[in-house]
Amino acid sequence: MEKIYTDKAPAAIGPYSQAIKAGNLLFTSGQIPIDPKTGEVSGEDITAQTEQVMKNLGAVLAEAGASFTKVVKTTCFLSDMASFAAFNEVYAKYFTEKPARSCVAVKALPKGVLVEVEAIAEL
Repeated sequence: MEKIYTDKAPAAIGPYSQAIKAGNLLFTSGQIPIDPKTGEVSGEDITAQTEQVMKNLGAVLAEAGASFTKVVKTTCFLSDMASFAAFNEVYAKYFTEKPARSCVAVKALPKGVLVEVEAIAEL
């Protein structure tokens, strides 16, 4: 296994890695809308926060030598399922290959954010 780290995505806020390479797969940790330059939550609404999540996820994928087109599965966490349609609009711009996905509403997310996305990608 190999740990992946990039300063173009937020550092882990707990005892975990941004991603792990295992064989020909990459497993990312959930990315939340933290601006890696400031360490602060970026965006007030689901659209802006999802854009930041995708920037962060894209940076982790790139550091590992993968991309959005290599993602085979995502798990998406929303603080409110009423945000589902707006989230999907942003998500669809990045995941053009339409990987397998689970999307669930959760009671709360770290730092009070509205969205978190993790991915599994082929390397």
